[in-house]
Amino acid sequence: MRVAVIGLGGVGGYLAASFAKAGIELVGFGRGEHLAVIQKDGLCVVEDHQEWQVNLDARELKDADGYFDGVLFCVKSYDLEDAYRAIEPFIDEKSFLISFSNGVNNGDRLRALSSATVLDGAVYILSHLQKAGVIRKKGKVFAAVFGGDATATQKLATLFEKAELRYKTPDDIKKALYKKYIFIAAFATLTSYYDKPIAAVYKEHLSEAKALLEEIAAVAKSEGVDIDDEVQKALDTAAKLPADASTSMHLDFQNNKQTELESLSGYIAKNGAVQTPLMEKMYKELSAKL
Repeated sequence: MRVAVIGLGGVGGYLAASFAKAGIELVGFGRGEHLAVIQKDGLCVVEDHQEWQVNLDARELKDADGYFDGVLFCVKSYDLEDAYRAIEPFIDEKSFLISFSNGVNNGDRLRALSSATVLDGAVYILSHLQKAGVIRKKGKVFAAVFGGDATATQKLATLFEKAELRYKTPDDIKKALYKKYIFIAAFATLTSYYDKPIAAVYKEHLSEAKALLEEIAAVAKSEGVDIDDEVQKALDTAAKLPADASTSMHLDFQNNKQTELESLSGYIAKNGAVQTPLMEKMYKELSAKL
């Protein structure tokens, strides 16, 4: 099985390095200085108690060739369609695709473009690009959740088993996606709106945080997913985070970079099924800053 991992940042870089270390045939697709260092020296992973390096076939998407049995999209949500179009000539209806980008509708976005089998999934990991060629993973947290077509799910599970990476295949994959999404969407919006880290938002804007989480839960329920109990869990998680912990969207706003506002805030604000006045207000004001 030949696999493509598109995006070699905190998530994709860790997956690609782990797969390559396990002897899985793959091509990792990246860009810029990070890609240049990987091509020259390999990809380094720094964990809390160990550091390891692996060589892998790393390229720009324009240099893709051959055929891929599976494609893992680990790009930002706003790059998903472009990444798919670049890899499309090298897959067919027998291939399986999965996006590990932030959001709950990435699978639907891929299904609208492709005749390949599309799985839904998410990854829990604390990792980031420390510098070109180096992925920093913090703590023991790692779990991939994915599901959908049984045959494709088993193919992907085989990869994670070979790489000795923890995974789950829940019966209700959409609920699993929403369990991750509710926290990210709420606190990415709140930290960006108030320009403050998560702990400060929790301390100073608790009522707004709860209201925004409840709006997201209401949208989930309109799609047949009950995550009401995740509202308090998300608040409890926020209360325990370090004082300086924030979200990637907040950092992107601070650094004037492209953001995932559409997938994390816009999806809820524009849902059309239930009223989400607080998210609509914050989304509108954040959109004006772009």
